[in-house]
Amino acid sequence: MRKYVGLVLCVILVVAFLGVALALEEELYPGEKELLEKARAEGGIVVSYDTGPTWANWAGVFKKFTQRYDIEIVYNDLGSGATVVRLEKEKNRPNADTAYYFMPFGASAKEKGLTEGFIPVNFEKIPELLRDTEGHWFSIHKGTVVFVVNTRLVRKIPEGWKDLLDPAFRKSVVYLDPRTTGIGFAIVLATAHALGGSVDDLMPGISYLAELQKENIRLIEKTTEYDKFVKGEIPVWITYDFNGYRAKYIGGLGDDVAIVIPKEGTITAPYAISLVKGGPHPNAGKLWLNFIMSREGQLTFAEGFVRPILDDVELPPEVQSKFLPAEEYAKAIDIDWVKAQKVQPEAAKLWGSKVLGEE
Repeated sequence: MRKYVGLVLCVILVVAFLGVALALEEELYPGEKELLEKARAEGGIVVSYDTGPTWANWAGVFKKFTQRYDIEIVYNDLGSGATVVRLEKEKNRPNADTAYYFMPFGASAKEKGLTEGFIPVNFEKIPELLRDTEGHWFSIHKGTVVFVVNTRLVRKIPEGWKDLLDPAFRKSVVYLDPRTTGIGFAIVLATAHALGGSVDDLMPGISYLAELQKENIRLIEKTTEYDKFVKGEIPVWITYDFNGYRAKYIGGLGDDVAIVIPKEGTITAPYAISLVKGGPHPNAGKLWLNFIMSREGQLTFAEGFVRPILDDVELPPEVQSKFLPAEEYAKAIDIDWVKAQKVQPEAAKLWGSKVLGEE
């Protein structure tokens, strides 16, 4: 019997191998097979920091990557700022192969000597302002800061930032900590721009968030709150639009979710990724980054309501039809991301002192 069990296992392994081989009969880009062989020689594993599967359809990207290459992905969910801090602590003995963050944190990681230059496929199609010229970081997708509202838990739907100050939203609003997460920092930037400030003048946003903190904040979270929102624990969630569409159309909440682009305005934020300097599996890291930037990888983001960074990868019609109208998205602006990177430490300090009252 043991002999037959062994034979079955061999057959399964052969079929699995052939499946991978067949999948690569057509390369996504020249040199893909050679890079895969090198990645397998490193142990068949890639360590991808801050790509939590409940965020930005990373679960879908993981699934397609592992199906194609049979390479294991190890991930964590730290937040953009915390990811850079972790990379710094591990600088002399890196554990990560790649790191993902809100775009300004990519430039910060490069300045600290934590990244390696790598030019992935389709690099030249990324807008120049959204990539480092040497490939130390490059943007891979975008999201717009919005309100995601559980209509079962609130009596009226807020239309703008100032509406959230209404006592009707007492202890109702949740967002992530701007000191450690990209979305938190993006919310500081969005409120500053929407309420009369700019990257050079963050105080309108900081003052607004301090006012909101007095009565209407339910919780400042450290990591993604998607599961809590789907469970009905969050009335109003300030986050990216793709999280709202996911909760509404994939998470099963349907008409219980309203997605609102604030009437005073907001921002659209790019997210970036890097190859970590001295990572333990450099070729697996390059294989992972190339897949993310391939048409297959970019389309997988789109299938999860995450807008790809490549303009020639369109949202599938069944996804596009579920998005808010284009005139709503006209309220969202792009900002100067080079300046944004430079003011991140100031934003973190101001938020801690003015909003939380920390010394």
